[in-house]
Amino acid sequence: MLSRVSKFQVATAIAVLFHTIGLVGLLYFDKSFFLEATPFNLLLSFALLVWTQTEKNLHFLFFFIACFLVGVTVEIIGIHTGVLFGDYTYSNVLGFKFKDVPLLIGINWFIIIYCCGISVHALLMKMINRVAADTGNTPAAMKALSVIIDGATLAVFFDWLMEPVAVKLGYWVWSGDGSIPVFNYMCWFVVSVLLLTVFHFVKFSKQNKFAVNLLLIQMMFFLLLRTFLK
Repeated sequence: MLSRVSKFQVATAIAVLFHTIGLVGLLYFDKSFFLEATPFNLLLSFALLVWTQTEKNLHFLFFFIACFLVGVTVEIIGIHTGVLFGDYTYSNVLGFKFKDVPLLIGINWFIIIYCCGISVHALLMKMINRVAADTGNTPAAMKALSVIIDGATLAVFFDWLMEPVAVKLGYWVWSGDGSIPVFNYMCWFVVSVLLLTVFHFVKFSKQNKFAVNLLLIQMMFFLLLRTFLK
């Protein structure tokens, strides 16, 4: 029986377990204890994504490095200039910082962009293949635009779910009255378009069932926290 369980199912079960523990802990128990476990949860999600990625070649490594470096760089620019995202500062919840930005933020950018890219790719491939079968052509431009634009839109929606929760939990703080500026989401879209362009054109396997599952798990996690967290 166990031999029939795929790595995608194992990874999904682990992700559901730890997100459920975190959700219950943050809602009903000592928040500080579970907040300290945030870096572990992020690193666990990252490790599971890498484990379930079927083709771990140099292109995949390049994509990860691009997400990490771009993610950390834009956050450094945002923190120190306000030119990107707005005026905000990070707390110490997410661990070690470089130039006032937690390095885990680079990991988080990879997780979000990778999961959104894989999810949109999986959802749209059937439709795109159907169009190709009807027309006799492979709609390369349609595929690229769908993955990049729809993926970026999905990433912005994820950030919209996450932002109020992150602020309540003290991951970061917005200046002024503490409200989240619309400019933040505009910058998220632009950066996501850039990274999803890399995702689409870099050659590695874009099929990972766990990435889709993880995105859904995290969306439900933040939606429930957004609704019930005091």
